[in-house]
Parts: sequence; structure tokens; C-alpha cells
Amino acid sequence: MHTIQNTLYVMTPNAYAHIENTTVRIDVEREKKLQVPLHHLNGLVCFGNVMVSPALIHTLAKDGKSLVLLDQFGRFQARMEGPVSGNILLRQAQHRCANDESFTLECARSIVAGKLRNSRTNIQRGAREASSPEEAESLTRIVNNLAASLRAAAVVKTLDELRGVEGEAARGYFGGLNQIVKPQYREQFALNGRTRRPPLDKFNALISFLYAMLMNDCRSACEAVGLDPQLGFLHVVRPGRASLALDLQEEFRSIICDRLALTLINRNQISKSDFDEREGGAVVLNDKGRRTVITAWQEKKQEEVTHPLTEQKIPIGLLPFTQARFMARTIRGEMDCYLPFLSK
Repeated sequence: MHTIQNTLYVMTPNAYAHIENTTVRIDVEREKKLQVPLHHLNGLVCFGNVMVSPALIHTLAKDGKSLVLLDQFGRFQARMEGPVSGNILLRQAQHRCANDESFTLECARSIVAGKLRNSRTNIQRGAREASSPEEAESLTRIVNNLAASLRAAAVVKTLDELRGVEGEAARGYFGGLNQIVKPQYREQFALNGRTRRPPLDKFNALISFLYAMLMNDCRSACEAVGLDPQLGFLHVVRPGRASLALDLQEEFRSIICDRLALTLINRNQISKSDFDEREGGAVVLNDKGRRTVITAWQEKKQEEVTHPLTEQKIPIGLLPFTQARFMARTIRGEMDCYLPFLSK
């Protein structure tokens, strides 16, 4: 169990979260492990097999506090809050835009451009700090390939073509991340391509966990401005999939999650002892590893950056909310096109 920034993270398998008077109590095998005043909390996040009492669920909903469920791999499963008072006119406009092929393509193109630009910036950083001239040259080739993908994305005529460009660029990008890991840590954190459901190596397990937390923030950002998180433009709409939150997430994956993963690895803040291997080859962060990553994640979100459009310093944790507002303004017709956040 871990309480960070007024959010209680329950990570212990078979823990039981319930109400006791005006507190949230966490028991493991009928023994009290933690007790927190309810008014100190903004939300509860549960990982894997954690039980939550009906009384606590109702109390959280009544008080406007969120309950988020993640699976054992840290992948988002569900988010529960009280009644949402979203802007119906904005959601009507969002549905009209989603049915407009031209708008959908241009919005998706901006999202992909943001993702590719920020991915390219990550690899450029790695090239400047490469441990050998050969690795610097290899990373520079990836930088050039990502630039070519950016040019290709600007001229594609269909969403399927755009997704193809994005997918090919992502494969090259993930290949480059291996070379940004310090040589002494590469063997234990080898990234064998992008694997999910489940991740099959430590690097994938780490970034999947970070992506799940970013996804939760992006979904919250969509809901906070009155957008429907289920109705996106780049990602295909499917039942149970928060497509717009996935869209919003794309520009932040490399500059928030991947950078943080590399920092944790290269500074030896996380090691092989923070992971468990499951039957079938799945690799997951264990309880100790999750606590380390969650603490680093919350610290990362407090770091300030200057937004290139507003020219104001804001915490990294507020970037999804800022971009969700830009998305809403684009949908309303107040901006000509969606402008992604671009990192330096």
C-alpha cells in the first residue's frame, strides 16, 4: 500500500479495502495494514486481485472520489466516479467530428506527428550521449528514419496509411531504446521488440506499467473537460476501449514514460529484483518494483516544463489536461487544428 499525492495505491494481492467509520481501512488476511482518513484521499487505485467493499464503492462515488482498477500488469481496466456532468454540446460536436473523414484524418495526423516528433527528440538525446561513435551513428540513422516517417505522415490520404507509417516508425524507435540503456544494464533490460498482454521482458513490463498510469491520467483529462474518452480519431473505436484517451496518450509516451523508464534503469533505481516472471514467460513488476515506479512517476509529474503554446510553466502531470482542452477547442472549431505538445 502506498499513499502518494492524496491517491491511495493498493498493490498487495488479496488485500481488502473497506470503510471503517470515516476512514479507509486496508486488511490483508484479516490483519489491518493501513488506515487513512477518507477526507485525505482523492482516489483509490487497485492493482490486480484487490477486493473493495460495496460500502466503500458507494462512499467514493457519493463523495466524487475515483476508484481505478488496474490488472496485475498495471493495465487499465476500469474507472468509476459519480455522475459525470460533461458538456453535452461538446460531446455532440465530438460525435459530428468523428463522422467527418477529413477532420478525423487531420486530427489523427497531428497526433501521429506529435508522437513521431517527440520520439525523434528522445533518440536525438540518446545519440548525443551515446557510449561509442558506432552507437551514435546507429541512433542518428533512426533519427533520420523518424524524420522520413514524419514527411510520409504529412502526405498520406487515409487513416490506414497513417497507422502503417506510425507502426513502422514505432518499430524503429523501440529498436533504438536498447542503445540508450547504459551498456552495463543492457543484458538484464534487453528490449526484444514491443510486447504486451503480457510483456515478455523487464523493459516492456516497466513501460507497460508506466503507460497504464499515463492512460489513466489521459482518460481523466478527457472526462475533466467534458469529452467522451471512448470516441477517438486515430485509434479504432471498440467497446470498452478509451480511444480518445489513447489518442491523447501518444504524444506523451516517449517524453514522459520512456524517459522515466530509461532514467530508472540507467541510474540503477530499478533492477531485476523488482520483477517477477510468471508461468508462460510473462514478466511483471513485483510489489517493491511497483512502489519504486509509482514514487518516481509522482515525482516526475511534479516537474515543471514550459508549454510551447501557452509559454507558461506547468507541472508535467497537468500536460494531459492542457492538451485535452486544446482537443476540445479544436472540436468546437475554436482552433484550426489540434496542436500536440512538442518536447525540446
